[in-house]
Amino acid sequence: MHLYIKNMVCDRCIMAVRQELDKTDIEYKNIQLGEVELSKPLEEDQKEKLSESLNSLGFELLDDRKSALIAQIKSTIIKMVHANELVESNKKLSVILSEKLGMDYHYISSLFSSIEGVTIEKYVILQRIERAKELLIYDELNLNEIADALGYSSVQHLSLQFKKVTGLTPTYFKQMKEKNRKPLDKI
Repeated sequence: MHLYIKNMVCDRCIMAVRQELDKTDIEYKNIQLGEVELSKPLEEDQKEKLSESLNSLGFELLDDRKSALIAQIKSTIIKMVHANELVESNKKLSVILSEKLGMDYHYISSLFSSIEGVTIEKYVILQRIERAKELLIYDELNLNEIADALGYSSVQHLSLQFKKVTGLTPTYFKQMKEKNRKPLDKI
């Protein structure tokens, strides 16, 4: 049995969910972004208790299959963008999502757009720009290295997308004292 959890966006989220599962003595086989594979089905009172404890941490236990699918799409994209898997893979995003979710990409894309109000492609761009902001703040890579790390064809392409999304150039963003970043679950 699988549980789907909304707002899991990083390894710390996995750790927090693991701690909650351990606290409530729920046996699990595997935890990934947005998904927990259980050893056995939950009883209703266990599910309710887990839902409450996850909500207190900013997560949401999803019952609806479509919401669960959206959460899986988002967590897959976040993982790919922030772990540079999108760049390292020779496959198109549509193929990766279809394979991972075992569904037709057209259905996945239509569902995502209708529920989120943004296309998967636009969501990927927003994630890439947030990752670019993060890398600019760290100040460990130059703009050319950031463009390469995020799979942009050139610095100019990154800069144009960055400005289109944020209204700022990457260089200006880097010089700002207050750098506004969005939490990944709010994108």
